[in-house]
Amino acid sequence: KKFARGYMAKYYIGDVVEEERELPEISKDFLRLRDDLMQKGLFKANPWYYILFFIHIALFEVLGVLILWRYGTGWLPWLLSSICLATAQTQAGWFQHDFGHRSLSSNTRLSKLLHCFAMPITKGLSGEWWNYRHTQHHVKPNVFMKDPDITVAHSFLIGKTIPAKWGRERRGWLPFNLQHKYFFFTMPPFLYPIFFHLDCAIYMLINREWWDAIWMTSFALRWHYFFASVLGGFWASFRLYFFVRILESLWFTWTAQMNHVPMDVDYDQKRDWASMQLATTCNVEPGWFSDWFLGHLNYQIEHHLFPTMPSHSFFKAQPYVQEFCRKHGLNYQLKPLWTAYADIVRSLKKSGEIWQEAWEMGPMKYD
Repeated sequence: KKFARGYMAKYYIGDVVEEERELPEISKDFLRLRDDLMQKGLFKANPWYYILFFIHIALFEVLGVLILWRYGTGWLPWLLSSICLATAQTQAGWFQHDFGHRSLSSNTRLSKLLHCFAMPITKGLSGEWWNYRHTQHHVKPNVFMKDPDITVAHSFLIGKTIPAKWGRERRGWLPFNLQHKYFFFTMPPFLYPIFFHLDCAIYMLINREWWDAIWMTSFALRWHYFFASVLGGFWASFRLYFFVRILESLWFTWTAQMNHVPMDVDYDQKRDWASMQLATTCNVEPGWFSDWFLGHLNYQIEHHLFPTMPSHSFFKAQPYVQEFCRKHGLNYQLKPLWTAYADIVRSLKKSGEIWQEAWEMGPMKYD
């Protein structure tokens, strides 16, 4: 009990008293909406969707292997193979995402087993590590010191409140006023191949996730078997692996950041579930390419409101969510794909300017 209380302390909001037991109207409406969508079958997974999803991932990986085996290791086959393998790995990331959210089955044991297949075996990373990070993100999205995805203040300052605070306190060892420029050659290319791998390894060692390590070994052996012999040894296959991870990281980072970085980032405002998710999340316009390229995470609002809903149901839930937002005056942001990408840079630039202005004005003028 003491361990659990220590872990949950940062999510403490307050004690429930009798007069607060009555839910606000927006929360009641949200629960009615969720029940309605459940009755419509939108929380029921379609097995064929996931079977076909996995087949298309496997085809990209097989194509990446065959290109090198058939056409040799010249720069063009090597590059084409890398693109196919990066596509397979990125799509496998969207694939495991549903497994991690228990979207395929309400049976916890079965869901965990499926995620053990989807994450360590297809991606080569720990499913327990992913769940640990990602659950915190969903519980408190864009909440500083509670969402690990945006608590990166020693590298980037996001939002308005945190940059102003750090600026007036003269904190920061990086020129945050230039973060919209150094973002391009830091986080997108190296988030996956360096930070995620190190963070995952540290988490597994601290928490002794040996079973995940065993599962992950199968990924490493598969990669070595397919590429070490054709490329000429371990280091040649590792160079390919690192480059594939860079390509995947570029794809993943821009996709993951566009739904949250331009939105409200602050300390915990203790808002109700629906209001919190809408304030911190935006969508990208749907379409066959966007849906595939972004793994249906262009419906980020629907995903954050209903984390256990299978991704193939998001587009069906969208009109009901939009009607809910209109009724309660919530801002349902929907952007074109390239606007969403550009907003990442614009928001980083604005946050950097806030930090620089606060730094230059000094602490006394902000007190």
